[in-house]
Amino acid sequence: MLYHEYPDTVTIAEESTAWPMVSRPTSMGGLGFGFKWNMGWMHDTLRYFSRETFYRSYHHNDLTFAMLYAYTENYVLPLSHDEVVHGKGSLMGKMPGDAWQKAANLRLLLTWQWLHPGKKLLFMGGEFGQWREWNHDQSLDWHLLGEGELHRGLQAYVKDLNGLLLSRPALFEEDCEPRGFRWIDCQDRQNSVLALSRWGTARDRGLVAVFSFTARLQEGYRIGVPHPGLWREVLNSDAQPYAGAGYGNAGQVEAEEIPCHGEPWSVVLTLPPLGALVLEPASV
Repeated sequence: MLYHEYPDTVTIAEESTAWPMVSRPTSMGGLGFGFKWNMGWMHDTLRYFSRETFYRSYHHNDLTFAMLYAYTENYVLPLSHDEVVHGKGSLMGKMPGDAWQKAANLRLLLTWQWLHPGKKLLFMGGEFGQWREWNHDQSLDWHLLGEGELHRGLQAYVKDLNGLLLSRPALFEEDCEPRGFRWIDCQDRQNSVLALSRWGTARDRGLVAVFSFTARLQEGYRIGVPHPGLWREVLNSDAQPYAGAGYGNAGQVEAEEIPCHGEPWSVVLTLPPLGALVLEPASV
């Protein structure tokens, strides 16, 4: 009735069980919600990111498992208030390493969330790396933005992540359909690297994302890409404006006619430590 009377409404079930068809129409026997929280994705992802980086290769499946059921519902990926209260610590506090590594890990986590199929839910304070867990009796620690470049860099990065999401149809047009996502490589647990592509209705306008979850710089890393020519680095979580170290690929890389990962072309990349790269064909 709600959708009938107000077709622009969005309804989201904060649901943690395996009850089926929560976000399917009532005419199909579903509950009729528009979306459902993906609590499995949240638990697996935060468990993975809380690990020291040298253990992550043993837990690769924590990140890949969610794609086995990603299209059974219309999902929201929640990093909600529940994860930053009652002694659980803040998102920044959950990350391993020193302050720089914590910020790099959080930028990496948010890139993983934004590029993964599913709508995005990020609770306030996570977008600038608040150290304290949330307290409803206090304001957010906005003063951190005036005290450290790590926090200003993280806030700027989330702004650019949002800009990427709004401007690239590959990230939303087919978000709830299997044809909107493809693994390029989900097997490289030894190097803790994942590579994927996202697609909209225009099949020549896909995005490629590569994630390096280890703290070491990886140079000469080859991945397959679906198109020849120049590939532009549209987002680099390690860029200096985000308080990163500045490792990357000088803004673009040329595809070679060398088959890799089932694709006829490939590119050779420098993968920043604890970094994510988002690439698109320069002709787009």
